[in-house]
Amino acid sequence: MSTNIKVQRICQHCGKEFTARTTVTQFCGDRCARLAYKARIKANKIEGSNQEVKRIKEKPIEEIKGKEFLTVRDVAKLLNSSLPTVYRLIHNGTMKGVNIAQRKTLIKRSEIDKSFLQDSPLTVAPLVDGNPGTLEFIEGDWYNLTEVQSKYGISDGALHALINRNKIPKTKKGWFAYVPKNIIDKILT
Repeated sequence: MSTNIKVQRICQHCGKEFTARTTVTQFCGDRCARLAYKARIKANKIEGSNQEVKRIKEKPIEEIKGKEFLTVRDVAKLLNSSLPTVYRLIHNGTMKGVNIAQRKTLIKRSEIDKSFLQDSPLTVAPLVDGNPGTLEFIEGDWYNLTEVQSKYGISDGALHALINRNKIPKTKKGWFAYVPKNIIDKILT
């Protein structure tokens, strides 16, 4: 059935103005209708693929949340950290883990939950200039690491081992890391 209606419309695909014979026409012709259809199909496929990827990514986390005992790998995923970090937390006693086999360590889910309580050893201590300790940085009271190496003739690796072994506080200002003069002088003299 033909009509004598002539309505000025704008094509939903190409944006050009055209004369339509019905009030519901969206496209200026068959070509724009086919191209818009293909674009809709492509968008639906992409959205479906994105939903599938999202579902696959979230599935392991949902499975982990339901477990009572977790492996080290599960804990690392849950805490968004590395395996060595989880092993370090177990070794330091911050988190309790049980070796049930030679290569199988399990951690109770409640241990992770306890880690985030107020009195937990995992709570973050306030930092002064981004470093632990309460020593205030005054320019003359600190050596940079290069100064320590040249003054005492110590290698870079030995200096870092000394700092770690004695838990010497260090701070970073710009490009350089600094350590307190009084502590370094006491240890190395």
